[in-house]
Amino acid sequence: MRSIRRVALGAMVLSLLVGACTSGGSSPSVSAPASTPSATTPSSPPATTGPTLASTLILGAPPECPERPFCAIGLKEIYGIEFKEIKALDSGGPITVEAVKGGQVDVGLLFTSDPAIADNGFVLLEDDKQLQLADNIIPVLRQEVLDANPKVADVLNLVISRLTQEELTNLNKAATIDGKAVPDVARDWITAQNFDAISAGLEGSVTVGSTNFYEQEILGEIFAQTLEGNGMTVERKFQLGNREIVFPALESGEIDILAEYAATVLEHVNGAAGEASTDPEATAAKLRERLAPKGLTALNPAEATDQNGFVVTQATADKYGLAKISDLAKPAS
Repeated sequence: MRSIRRVALGAMVLSLLVGACTSGGSSPSVSAPASTPSATTPSSPPATTGPTLASTLILGAPPECPERPFCAIGLKEIYGIEFKEIKALDSGGPITVEAVKGGQVDVGLLFTSDPAIADNGFVLLEDDKQLQLADNIIPVLRQEVLDANPKVADVLNLVISRLTQEELTNLNKAATIDGKAVPDVARDWITAQNFDAISAGLEGSVTVGSTNFYEQEILGEIFAQTLEGNGMTVERKFQLGNREIVFPALESGEIDILAEYAATVLEHVNGAAGEASTDPEATAAKLRERLAPKGLTALNPAEATDQNGFVVTQATADKYGLAKISDLAKPAS
């Protein structure tokens, strides 16, 4: 069955890639828009006297990139660069990977925990002006869930405490490269971490949600299975859409728990007020403050973070001398 799933996914990716790259518009996503960061701290862009290298290149990114300050807006404000074209692909998924590999785009937006970066030998450009902030993984949940079961925080914080950058990347690799089913990936990790031995004695029911981003589904499944193993009845509502759909579902009570990204969700909640920073604890504290009036709260941030990353092939890096994002601001030759 898994080999059939992988063949089907490959055919789907090829079909979507052709459609996305020939039309130049938005295409259906295998990993649809989800966790793209959404704000940044204003900064003066570098002075330019003519066309930049970026103005001659095509960026492959999620459809919402032009409106996201951690994407096109931030690249312009912080780095002073605008691309010749932003081709709407998926959110750090296989369509973007294939577009970079095949040369349909020059630069691709992937997420920094994506194992495809190393697997394909891509060069992850250094964010040398710190456009991306503290997007550490953080559970966001309804306060009433904690009021009914305070030990939910203990269970989920224990899960989060084991989520290192290496562990997150390996989880993603197991699902996206090795082709394992998400429930199996979650179950194997829970067993390896000995979470089966937790005896929190939870009760009641909760609904765990996710966007269409595969990483959030993996984390959601880990949350769900760990809570189930401690006595809760868990409903899953995964792949609901992007944050603009899923976060209102959390606020309304359609879902109760969501794996989020600290800086991104803070700026989503506060209307891009620029309160997120590179400090995960400070960002998490401000997030809790902003969530409280909505009947929501956030638990501890993980060590693991997942941010927008801009990648190129090794050949493109060699051709243009690219090692960091600011290199894209060099004069066009």
